[in-house]
Amino acid sequence: MNTGQTFALVAAVLMLAAVVGLLAGKFRQPLIVAFIGVGILVGPVGTGWVAGVHEIELLAHLGVTLLLFLVGLRLDIHLVRSTGPVALATGLGQVVFTATIGYIIALALGMGQVTALYVSVALTFSSTIIIVKLLADKHELDEAHGRIAVGLLIVQDLVVILVMIGLTAVSQKTTDNLAVDLLAVIGKGIGLFTAIGLAMRYFIPWMLHLMAKSFELLVLFAVAWAVSVASVSAWLGFSTEIGAFLAGVSLASTPYREAIGARMVSLRDFLLLFFFIGLGAQLEFSDTARQLTEAGILSLFVLIGNPLIVLVVMGLMGYQARVSFLVGLTVAQISEFSLILAALGLSLGHIDSATVSLITVVGLTTIGASTYMILYSKPLFAKLEPWLGAFQRRKARHGSSPSASSGADVLVYGLGRFGSRVTEQLASAGRSVMAVDLDPDVVNAGNRRAVTTIFGNAEDIDFLESLPLGEIRWVISTIPSVDVNLTLLHALRHHDYQGRIALTALSAHDAHRLEQGEADVILRPFSAATATLLEHIAADAEGDEEK
Repeated sequence: MNTGQTFALVAAVLMLAAVVGLLAGKFRQPLIVAFIGVGILVGPVGTGWVAGVHEIELLAHLGVTLLLFLVGLRLDIHLVRSTGPVALATGLGQVVFTATIGYIIALALGMGQVTALYVSVALTFSSTIIIVKLLADKHELDEAHGRIAVGLLIVQDLVVILVMIGLTAVSQKTTDNLAVDLLAVIGKGIGLFTAIGLAMRYFIPWMLHLMAKSFELLVLFAVAWAVSVASVSAWLGFSTEIGAFLAGVSLASTPYREAIGARMVSLRDFLLLFFFIGLGAQLEFSDTARQLTEAGILSLFVLIGNPLIVLVVMGLMGYQARVSFLVGLTVAQISEFSLILAALGLSLGHIDSATVSLITVVGLTTIGASTYMILYSKPLFAKLEPWLGAFQRRKARHGSSPSASSGADVLVYGLGRFGSRVTEQLASAGRSVMAVDLDPDVVNAGNRRAVTTIFGNAEDIDFLESLPLGEIRWVISTIPSVDVNLTLLHALRHHDYQGRIALTALSAHDAHRLEQGEADVILRPFSAATATLLEHIAADAEGDEEK
């Protein structure tokens, strides 16, 4: 296939994905379901368009790399700590029980031990991307069950990374001596961790500071860093996914992580489209009746068994049945990581394509069904409440675990002369302030003054998702551009921000536009300065008259 044919093929696949994605949205289904469906349509089972198209495979691999990079970038151990022992206990308990029971079910269905192990592990992981999106749309991320669910998902993400590291390590057999192979893997791992640690200490801060002068260069460097570390990891014998995850972790402690993450989400989603299309194209239906029976049994286990496991674990910890039930629904599907794990097992030769097809069908079924379960979680709880009391102690907790709080109740955009003065005055008045600025030098200076300062753009709507808007009572923009302030205002309204908004205007015309946008307070530094100056002149004139 020549370049022109490939280009036309990709154009056709993208257009088909857009149309099918639109239809999925009408039925309130995640795009993952739509894209896998497109893969089935254009794969060997359907039209056969994408069979052997290496360009799509490369784009798919880049999508998975960026997914793992962003997981590492947003690794928030503080969130797991702040939700207390419930996230760790529920997360680990659910993984252990689901994997164990799933393994027994897979063996009972006649699978081999290795295949049963892969299938059981794939059943344990839930989709962070889908759950966070659904909870955000319902404005439930800041509720007790939302915080616990996100902490639980982070625990699952860490477990899946460890599983992938273990699988790639086991597959590295270079000699007949197991001890030598093990030492070689450990040595390579230590070398990779050491190199990344040194880069975090000496290279990354310096490079990010240079690149942050331009958003485009910052994102380009982040992608290049993710792919580079992934390539080194693959060269050492580990998977590219592990390298990409470590690349993300290496940037997670920098003040630029929110800005990088916000800008890369769209690129990740676009490239993951090709992964899910490629996955759908690989599906085999050689024994459809048997596979559908197995997929049905395993799907019922995920849809019913996983929530029950969470109900039992959280009930034993003393949580109210309502909170436990709502958290349980968030694990009633398998994850994109389950599909990545299956693809990794296929590439290592541990499982065949039929097993990948089975896991994918379970994924399609559980993602589709659990989406409606989460969307209608509260009416569903109302119907099941009489039977859920068995999972609750008499004196149950209502889920008031501490949230992942930044401690800030005021968010200030812009740390120029006016913004710095506003921030200082607020801090002196005892308010807890978080500041956002585009200048990396200002960000570093702000953090040195013990003000929580992060690198970000007021015009980036995705960036707001990384901020603790649920606990912020005031958002103040000291940026003098009316267009930027209007964009920020609309973005805050889009995210259903409930606090108050103060925006800066340098002229009466700008102030009028912001008032039309329904900002709560308009800051007019020039007018305020003029009024102050007139007060001083009037006072001085009164003093002269008295003399």
